[in-house]
Amino acid sequence: MLIFALDRHDRALARAVAEDLDNDLSPHEDRGFEDGEDKLRPLVDPRGSDVYVLMGLHGGPDSSPHDKLCRLLFFIATLRDHGAARVTAVLPYMAFARKDRQTKAFDPVSQRYLAQLFEAVGTAQVISFEVHNMAAMQNAFRCPTQHLPVHAAFAELAVELQSAGPVVVASPDPGGIKRAQLWQEDLAQRLKRPVGLALLDKRRSEGRSDGAHAVSGELRDSVVLLVDDLIATGSTLQRAAVALRASGARRVLACAAHGLFVSPAADLLADPAIDEVLVTDSVPGFRVPEAGALRDKLRVLSCVPLLSAAVRDSHAAWIR
Repeated sequence: MLIFALDRHDRALARAVAEDLDNDLSPHEDRGFEDGEDKLRPLVDPRGSDVYVLMGLHGGPDSSPHDKLCRLLFFIATLRDHGAARVTAVLPYMAFARKDRQTKAFDPVSQRYLAQLFEAVGTAQVISFEVHNMAAMQNAFRCPTQHLPVHAAFAELAVELQSAGPVVVASPDPGGIKRAQLWQEDLAQRLKRPVGLALLDKRRSEGRSDGAHAVSGELRDSVVLLVDDLIATGSTLQRAAVALRASGARRVLACAAHGLFVSPAADLLADPAIDEVLVTDSVPGFRVPEAGALRDKLRVLSCVPLLSAAVRDSHAAWIR
C-alpha cells in the first residue's frame, strides 16, 4: 500500500492516517514552474501497488479548489501511467458537491462533472467524508464510492449526553434531513433512549438564504445537535440556532463535518444562541481567529479513525 499527501496543509492529517495504518507517507516531487504550473511525480515505483492519494479540496490558504483538483487528477493519471494497480482518491473534503442538481435555467451539475473527471483519469474508487448529498454523490459516480458520515466522527458525544436530559438532532434545512435522521438513529442506540428530530425551513436563491425560522419538532428544555455538512459563513447555523432557542431549546451545539469559516463566520457564530461549535479536522483551521468567541466555543474532533478504517478495509478487500 502506498499513501500520498499532495498538499502541505493536508500532511498532518494524512500522516496521522498513515500512522494509524502502520505505514508512512510515500515521497513525491512537487516542482513549480515560473508561470504557476506544477509537476508532481511519485518518488517510489507505484507499479502493481494499491495507492491512496489524500487531498482535501477546500479553498486556501495557498490554492483554490480548482488548483487542487487539477493537481490531484494529474497525479492520479501519472500513477496509472506508471503501472499502479489501483488508485483511490481519499477526499476529507469534496468540493463542488453543493451543486448536485439544476435549480435554475442553464445551471451546471458540478458534482457530475467532477465524477466524470475522476473517472477519465482512471480513479478506481473515491472515499469521501460527509458530502453535501450522499445520494447525489452515489448517483454521479460510476466508479465505486465510499461515503463516511459525519455522525460517526461525533460518536464520543454520546457519553456527554447521557445525563443531559432531552436530546434532539436538528437539520437546518430540508435537504439535510437524512443526515439528521441517521445521527438521531445512531444516537438513540448509543443512549438507549429516544432522541428527538427537528427540522427548520430554509430557502436559498442567488447565494442568499431566507427562512430558518419555521421549526418543526418538540424542543422544550432540550439539548439540540444542529448538524450540517459544512460551515461556510455560518449564517445558516446562526439563524437556525436563534430559531431553535426561540422554540424552547436549552442548549444548541452547531455541528458540521467541515469548518471552512469564511468571513463573516467568526462574528455570526459568536451569537450567544450557539453554545458550542463542533467540527472535524477535515479542513485545517487557518481561518479561525487566534482569539475570540469562535475560538472559545470551538471544539475540533478527529476524522482520522474514519479515514484510516475506510482505507484499511478497502485494502484488505483488494488483497483478499
